[in-house]
Amino acid sequence: MTDLGAALAIAAALIVQGDPALLAIVLLSLEVSLAALALAAILGLPLGALLAVARFPGRRAVVVALNALMGLPPVVCGLLIYLLLSRAGPLGALGLLFTPAAMVLAQAVLILPILAALTRQALEGLWEEYAEQLRSFGAGPLRAVPTLLWDGRFALLTVLLAGFGRAAAEVGAVMIVGGNIEGFTRVMTTAIALETSKGDLPLALALGMVLMAVVLAVNALAQALREAGARLAGAGQVG
Repeated sequence: MTDLGAALAIAAALIVQGDPALLAIVLLSLEVSLAALALAAILGLPLGALLAVARFPGRRAVVVALNALMGLPPVVCGLLIYLLLSRAGPLGALGLLFTPAAMVLAQAVLILPILAALTRQALEGLWEEYAEQLRSFGAGPLRAVPTLLWDGRFALLTVLLAGFGRAAAEVGAVMIVGGNIEGFTRVMTTAIALETSKGDLPLALALGMVLMAVVLAVNALAQALREAGARLAGAGQVG
């Protein structure tokens, strides 16, 4: 218990003093996760909105596939990206394996189904509410997508935050494609795993504290946005 207390004290000191190694790992983690979120959002939000409004043969199969891919094992995702980027893979010539770019790609692939599936769920109700009005203006499903994305922006912000939280907490895929190289591809989750195995509990605990703070902040922000959206919706109905 004494050793644990000492480790916690050192971990807190590392955070308070802004240890350079700790800050470098945290900053890289945030950069990778935010880049992955942006990449996944560019594809996932329009795809989810299109699935919410369009009706076509095979739509149900696409929806089922997206829902299933929400539970895609990270190590499987990492393995697929590894094979894609390895020297013998189709994109091996780009030299992206064991770089932050590979980690961004792995996280983006992992969270894209989550963003698309949650966006579809969030916007289907809006489409049912506004479908007749939009059709009266001559807006078909494709033209309705930007309108729904804007009108559902508060709900979609919570979707994005959910995706970011999932990306920031990822370890398996980024370990495989990033290699956990010190000073280059080491992020919070992979560093925690490594430092724990080495017995360096203070750094592992400090990173764990920061990661938990990030996750809690993301969830608190998502809840605040949901409540703000509900208040605005209620005010609009009253008005």
